[in-house]
Amino acid sequence: MRVGIPDQEKNDEAVPHLHAKTFLIIFAVALIYFTQVVNVVGAGSLTQAVGQTLGGSTKGIWLSTSITILTVVLGPPISQAADFWGRRWFIIVLTFFGVIGSIIMARATSMNMAIAGEVISGLAFGVQAVIHAVLAEVLPRRWRPYAQSCATVSAGLGGLVGLLAGGAMTLDGNNNGFRNFWYMTTALYAVSTVLFFFLYNPPMRRSQMGRTNAEKLRQLDSIGNILLATGLVALCMGLSWSQNPYSWTDAHVLAPFLIGLFLLICLIVYETKFKKDGMCHHGLFTAHKWNFDIALWCAFVDGIAFFAMNSYFCFEVGIFYETNSLRATLRYGISFIASTLTTILVGAYCSATKTVRAPAIFAFTVLTAFYICMSAATKGSSTVVWVYPVIFGVGLGSSLCVILALSQLSTPKDLLTIATGLIISIRSFGGSIGLAVYNAIFLAQFNDNLVLKISEAVLPLGLPNSSLSALVKGFSSNNATAIAAVPGATKEIIAAGAEGVKNAYVLGFRYVWVAAGCFTALATISTFFLVDPTNEFNMNIDAPAEEYEELFG
Repeated sequence: MRVGIPDQEKNDEAVPHLHAKTFLIIFAVALIYFTQVVNVVGAGSLTQAVGQTLGGSTKGIWLSTSITILTVVLGPPISQAADFWGRRWFIIVLTFFGVIGSIIMARATSMNMAIAGEVISGLAFGVQAVIHAVLAEVLPRRWRPYAQSCATVSAGLGGLVGLLAGGAMTLDGNNNGFRNFWYMTTALYAVSTVLFFFLYNPPMRRSQMGRTNAEKLRQLDSIGNILLATGLVALCMGLSWSQNPYSWTDAHVLAPFLIGLFLLICLIVYETKFKKDGMCHHGLFTAHKWNFDIALWCAFVDGIAFFAMNSYFCFEVGIFYETNSLRATLRYGISFIASTLTTILVGAYCSATKTVRAPAIFAFTVLTAFYICMSAATKGSSTVVWVYPVIFGVGLGSSLCVILALSQLSTPKDLLTIATGLIISIRSFGGSIGLAVYNAIFLAQFNDNLVLKISEAVLPLGLPNSSLSALVKGFSSNNATAIAAVPGATKEIIAAGAEGVKNAYVLGFRYVWVAAGCFTALATISTFFLVDPTNEFNMNIDAPAEEYEELFG
C-alpha cells in the first residue's frame, strides 16, 4: 500500500506529469462546490419569495444563517476527522445530505419546515474545508493559487446559475417557483455525490494508520466544538431577535447574546491555554510570522463582505430599481462573472510571481471601494448600480483565492486540512455574525425612520394627523386595501407615502453597506503586514492521486 511519496522532498522542483485521473477529481470536487454555492445563493436571494409563499418572513434570515452556522461548527471537527479516517466517505455522505435537505426545502409547507430543510442541507457544507484541501493536496504547491482559483471559478459559476435560475423560476411574482429551484438543487447534489463516489478513491494516509478508533475519537477537540456550536447559535439568536421584534434591552436579545459571548470567550481561553492540538492547533501560528493570523482575520471579513452582498443587494435592487426578479438577479450575477474572470488572472499571477501579499491588498481595497459606492447609492442610482457588482466581483474573485493559498502555504503540510478547516469556518463565522449584525442594523434604521419619512412625505399634502398611524401600519404590512381605506389618503398622498417608505429603506441599506465597508477597510490595513511565503511555491505534491512512477516516470 502506498503512503506518501518519500523521494519527492529531495527534488521539489521536479515537474510532475499529471494525468486525467487528477483532473477528473478536481472536476468532481469543483462540481460539489458549484452545487453548494447554488444552494447558499438561493437561500439568500430567494428569502423574500419563500417568506411570501410560506409566511414567517421575520424568520427568513435563518435560511442563510443555518448554513453558515453549520459550516462553522462542522468545519474543524470534520477536517480533523478526515485526517484520521480519510476524506472520501465524509465528502460522499455529507454531500448526500444536501439531496435530502433540498427535497424538504422544495416540499416545505411552512417557514419552519424550510429552515429545517436548509439545516439538513447545511450538513453538506461541513466538508467545504475538506474539498478545498483535496484541491490543494493533489496538485503541486506552486499551483495552489490555481487550485483555489478553480474553487472560486466554481463558486462564481454556481452563484451565477443560482441567481439566474432563481430569478427565472420566480419571475412575474411566481414566488412558489422557489420549489423548482430546490428540485434543481436536489438533482445537482445527487449528480455530484455519485460522480465523486466513482472518481475519488485515494490511498490510505499515514494519519489514518497506527491508532485505534477510540484513540482517534479522544484526539478530536470535543470541548472546543461544543463551546463553538452553543456559543455561536446563542449569539446569532440574540442578534437576529434585535429589533425583530425585541429591543436591545429585552431578555430575548440580551440573554442569548451574553450567553453566546461568554461561551465564545471560554472557547478562546480553552484553545489558547488548554488545548494546543485542537481546532486552533498551535502549530498553525509558528511559521511565517503573522501570516496565518492575518489570513484568519481576512477570512472572517471576507465572510462578512460576501453575506452583505448576498442578502441585501438583490433586496435593494428589488425595492428601488427593478420589478422583474430576473433583472434584479442579473445585476447580482454580473459580480460572479467578474469574480470568475478575476480569480483566473489572480491565480496565474500568484503562481508566476510566488507572491500573495500584493493581491491580498488589492482584493480588500477593491471590496472597500464597492461598499463605499453602495453606501452612496440612492433611489436614482439605477444606472451606476449596474456597474458596482463588477467592482465587488473583482474583489471577491481575488480575496478567497489568495486567503486560502496564503494559509495553506504558511502552515506545516501535515496541518493542511486543519488550517483550511479553520479558515473556512472563520469565514462562515464572519458570515453568521455579519448576517445577524446587518439584520439588527437594517431593522433599527428602517423602523426608526419609517414614521418620520412617511410623515414628512404625506402631512404637507394634507393627510390628517389622526390618519398617520393607520397609513404607516398599512405600509408596514404591505396591505394595499388597508392603505386605500385610510381616511384622507388620496392617490397623491399614497404615492408620496410609498416614496417615504423608500426613503426609510435608503437609510436601512446605507448603514448595512457602511458596516461592511468598515470591516473591509480594517482588513485592507492588515494585509500590508503579510510576508510572501516564496520558498513554499515549489513543485511538491502533498497527497497525490496518482502513483509516483506515473507522475515522475
